[in-house]
Amino acid sequence: MNVFEELQARGLIAQMTDAKRVEELLTKEKIKFYIGFDPTADSLHVGHFVQVMVMAHMQRAGHVPIALFGGGTGMVGDPSGKTDMRKLLTKEDIDHNINCFKEQMGKLIDFSHGKALMVNNADWLLNLNYIEFLREIGVYFSVNRMLAAECYKQRMETGLSFFELNYMIMQSYDFLVLGREYNCVLQLGGDDQWSNIIGGVELNRRADSRETFGMTFKLLQTSDGRKMGKTEQGAVWLDPEKTSPYDFYQYWRNVDDADVVNCMKMLTFIPVEKIEEYGKLEGSDINAAKTVLAYEVTKLIHSEEEADKAQAAAQSLFGNNVDTENMPTTVLDDTDFEDGQANILNILVKAGLVKSKGEARRLIEQGGVSVDDKKVPDFTFNVSHEKLEQGSVMIKKGKKIFHKITL
Repeated sequence: MNVFEELQARGLIAQMTDAKRVEELLTKEKIKFYIGFDPTADSLHVGHFVQVMVMAHMQRAGHVPIALFGGGTGMVGDPSGKTDMRKLLTKEDIDHNINCFKEQMGKLIDFSHGKALMVNNADWLLNLNYIEFLREIGVYFSVNRMLAAECYKQRMETGLSFFELNYMIMQSYDFLVLGREYNCVLQLGGDDQWSNIIGGVELNRRADSRETFGMTFKLLQTSDGRKMGKTEQGAVWLDPEKTSPYDFYQYWRNVDDADVVNCMKMLTFIPVEKIEEYGKLEGSDINAAKTVLAYEVTKLIHSEEEADKAQAAAQSLFGNNVDTENMPTTVLDDTDFEDGQANILNILVKAGLVKSKGEARRLIEQGGVSVDDKKVPDFTFNVSHEKLEQGSVMIKKGKKIFHKITL
């Protein structure tokens, strides 16, 4: 199976500018392609993971990935999928975030000996002469066509600034520069980037008469169309300090039955034929496939050792051996106690299991909190300092979230 067939079999491909030519490029030639990553946070998240996996599949087939970091575009922010303008970042924030991205991406992409490249569009965007840029590049863009693009159209009601209107032009210019400097002929991205990718393909054709192509990939969504990668605590990050390997493992272990096969195809290197076999499982047998998914994804992002620890911690819960060092843990100090007692509302908030005491109260009223397998009766419940001196306690939120509390 060639890489084009592999990407199709895994259900990754959404749209292409010229399907026949893209297939020829991927199967008969070795090309340079790029994916852009705007450093809007200090970690990649699950949504980026799909793009990095595509890069890895392409590299394994002999193609050369270019990871383009948006040191320049990140100072504006992509309006795609946003109802409001993004928070503006400083150059120092952006540089820090890029360094974090590089470290995480290096776990899946081999950047040694020119096998993949890292570039930063700040190198060409930050020093542009405005008038020269308008004359050289701006003349190729129709405002009417830009406003018809989905990434802008959905913002027209809430307000689209001229500042953000420039984003498509800058991303298109990235493709032009990469074509000129690196002979890059293909831009890849999530399906929400289709309009921006088309802009780059058109700019290459108009400005340099260069034939380039674009291909987008399906976004990571549940079977009913909801975006994946969000929990009550927020986004699922690849940084272990933001989402622990255990929580990362548990996220994939607890996906809906209908989403297991799709996640396996998009986020692991398990052969498609083997995944299809997992897809035949029914009822409680599907849990075996979920365990494989959780382990494989955690191993890719956090290492085999961390995957082993997370799996052992998860399995210990079902064996009632809940005091495990690998479970997410919150340490209480003297300030958390009053007269030797720590209130459950404060504990839930400090552990990050809820965002507020109000949310904690509602959760307890609904019977959604247990301490050492005993339902918390009301929000006056306390955990004593004396009890914690004897050993840790385990809080269970709902049916699947476990958290250790200790001194």
